[in-house]
Amino acid sequence: MAHVSSMTGYALADGSTPLGTVAVECRAVNSRFLDLTLRIDDALRFTEPLIRETLQKRVGRGKLEVRVSLRQNDAAMPASVHRESLERLMALQQSILDTARDARPLSVAEILEMPGIAAHPATDRDAVTRDVLAVLEQALDSFCAARAREGAALADVIRGYCDRMEATVTEVRGEIPRIIEHIEGKLTERLETALARTLTEKSTLDPAEVSDRIRQEVTLYAIRLDVDEEINRLLTHIAEVRRILEKGGPVGRRLDFMAQEMNREANTLGSKAAAIEMTNASLALKIVIEQLREQIQNLE
Repeated sequence: MAHVSSMTGYALADGSTPLGTVAVECRAVNSRFLDLTLRIDDALRFTEPLIRETLQKRVGRGKLEVRVSLRQNDAAMPASVHRESLERLMALQQSILDTARDARPLSVAEILEMPGIAAHPATDRDAVTRDVLAVLEQALDSFCAARAREGAALADVIRGYCDRMEATVTEVRGEIPRIIEHIEGKLTERLETALARTLTEKSTLDPAEVSDRIRQEVTLYAIRLDVDEEINRLLTHIAEVRRILEKGGPVGRRLDFMAQEMNREANTLGSKAAAIEMTNASLALKIVIEQLREQIQNLE
């Protein structure tokens, strides 16, 4: 069974490569899609395509920032310096300093970075790439495990919201027959009073027709108050949320859709409310559904 993952997470890992020690840092927050930002040391820039490919396979959604830094060892230092190129650079620098009084001299690090100055030892890029990817996988294992732990906790919170909604719906369903019976009694009494007044005013209606009319009006009103369909759909949606969580995987968008559908049914329940109990149930459901949606926004 696949687990449910949060979109937030953090991990850090490091390891050795022929160029030195590589550190990979992953951090992510919520986002509608996969928003990937890579910050890679210039000496490791050639590894970017495979790093990006690996990240896209392991992470499906979230604003993800990955930093790949390098602490170079002695083997990565220049093996020698091209003296002629260095002398030409120094002469060019002196010419600039003589003309531009505000210019500053180059540092040793800046000189060594100039093209053609330093001769670096040959580097096995394939070996470096393998080592960098190994460190990346190590960081991603920790990163995904952290997201899975938080996702499991969020899933438990969402199940708790489902329990609360189910209890509210079950309670209001048990009250509906009593509510309808009470309303039908009051409506019948009012209609009988109104139609009795009509009969005393030389109406052509006979008592049987009046009674039939009252039954029709009461029945139509009871049909308008019937929320059994909305309650059944709410219970079905709650069961589907539980099923989605049980199945696992990328559930965020599906759960967000289910929350929208539950909110629609709760609004319909409120629009048909004929008693304070139904109004309170509708408000309670909408509050819980909003809390549910806030938690769903954190899931991948």
